[in-house]
Amino acid sequence: MGLVMSAATGSGWTTGSGMEGPPMAGGAANRPEVSTLPWSLFTKSPRRRMRVAFTCNVCGQRTTRAINPHAYTDGTVFVQNLPFHISVALNLKKCCGCNIFHKLVDNLNLFHEMKCYVGPDFRYEGDAPFNYLEAFCRKDSRVVHALDPMGTPSKPLHRCSIPVADDPDAVVIPKRTPNAIVKKLSYLTVDKRDKDSPPLFGGRQTWKQREESFKLNATMKVHCGFMKNSGADMGAVDFEYIQKCKFVVASGIFDGYDVPHQPSNISFRSQKLFCFLMVVDEVSFDFIEQNVTVKVDSAGGKWVGIWRLVTLHRPPFDEPRRNGKVPKILTHRLFPQAWYSIWIDGKMELMVDPLLILERYLWRGKYTFAVAVHKHHRSIYEEGDAIKRRKRYARPLVDLQMKIYYHEGMEPWDEKKRMPSDIPEGAVLIREHTTITDLFSCLWFNEVNLFTPRDQLSFGYVAHRLGDALKFFMFPNCEYNSLFILHRHTREHSSKVEWAKTIDEILKKGLKESRGGLGLWTPYPADLSSVELPAVKRTSQAS
Repeated sequence: MGLVMSAATGSGWTTGSGMEGPPMAGGAANRPEVSTLPWSLFTKSPRRRMRVAFTCNVCGQRTTRAINPHAYTDGTVFVQNLPFHISVALNLKKCCGCNIFHKLVDNLNLFHEMKCYVGPDFRYEGDAPFNYLEAFCRKDSRVVHALDPMGTPSKPLHRCSIPVADDPDAVVIPKRTPNAIVKKLSYLTVDKRDKDSPPLFGGRQTWKQREESFKLNATMKVHCGFMKNSGADMGAVDFEYIQKCKFVVASGIFDGYDVPHQPSNISFRSQKLFCFLMVVDEVSFDFIEQNVTVKVDSAGGKWVGIWRLVTLHRPPFDEPRRNGKVPKILTHRLFPQAWYSIWIDGKMELMVDPLLILERYLWRGKYTFAVAVHKHHRSIYEEGDAIKRRKRYARPLVDLQMKIYYHEGMEPWDEKKRMPSDIPEGAVLIREHTTITDLFSCLWFNEVNLFTPRDQLSFGYVAHRLGDALKFFMFPNCEYNSLFILHRHTREHSSKVEWAKTIDEILKKGLKESRGGLGLWTPYPADLSSVELPAVKRTSQAS
């Protein structure tokens, strides 16, 4: 950006980073900076200078060094002795699409700064304004949201103060909530399968078993993952460590998408009380080990700062998104000694003391499950529509899941419903592990295992089926935004099945998952051909 800004303002051709070009011979370094581009060929208009600068700046390191060995290694174009028209022509000829893309993003950022912050006076009389860039200045613009993944300026998160207690040391930990409706909860651990079929992590749940699992009784036994010999194995050192963990802050990184972010504002009491457990697969552990310092304690435990790494061996699913649901939703199964847990996604940096979080969101209102309302959506059908538009999973499979839910009585959200939203912000989950809370988590995971891995779709459905048995605290989204700092993934996740538009495409290209989503391919015990999904009114930028 510094390079183009200098060109636009006529102060000379520099990078703005302290690397202003090769030394000039014969004391020339003391002379004033002179632009190496013949700007007089174009106009004195700074905005038009910017357009030329953009043209000269579209290529990266390989191209510029091929033209000029004195070009900087950061990809900046420094035109030294070549005529201007030749250097531009060579730049454009040798450019590759990747470099063009990244430089385009850089210059979109530049245009945003120039248009929105420099002011309308930054142009000469008669110079046409960039009307097509007006969208960048409106914080609610669809353009801003669409370009946000590419690094352009995005709409700031709406944050508000959280009414937490003043001192973690003064927080009184209450007695645990008694189990009222479901007194005893146990789990199926043997997958009923053919001799030649391997066991599945979530088990082969039938439609009848699924329906029975929603009927509450004092004693219940349900599917809840972790079938024998199905994967997600924990090492002996990690297993021994977690036995002491009754208060847990858990997170997870799978397929190398993130590195651990150290939480802030953690009191000494919470550091002693909580286990900070980062669940990773082997791919992520290798990635973390290559990029940050991993320390090993005397017992063989691996640490990154406050985080204790817990490695799961043999991923249970083909799809990394599904693997990430295991520690997120089934926290009570992975860490069965836990009384309380706070889950945060791996891309988040926690900013609030966990003891204050439990006091604010669980103990103060006597809740056992707290989650924020979604930023944009309230209805699962609106969320399903957004998932399809954003290509977050195969469109026909999202439609099938929605049709099943609608057929089974899941109406679109309205203000008459007992919950403020059917869609949560699932990146932060705050739970006391009572039997009813654990049952909800099991049923939620079963839906994710049976259908698509988009857990926000199934959350509201399970809450609908359980009715008033579990009392949620769905807190404002602005408080949710104040709990953390959100970091970008190290790379963007994408799988081919997310782009599939038809069932035939999924089958022909071999995109069908083999260990998850079996309910999408098992005949449903009712005719869904006449089911029409409710109309969705796109009321948010995300839709």
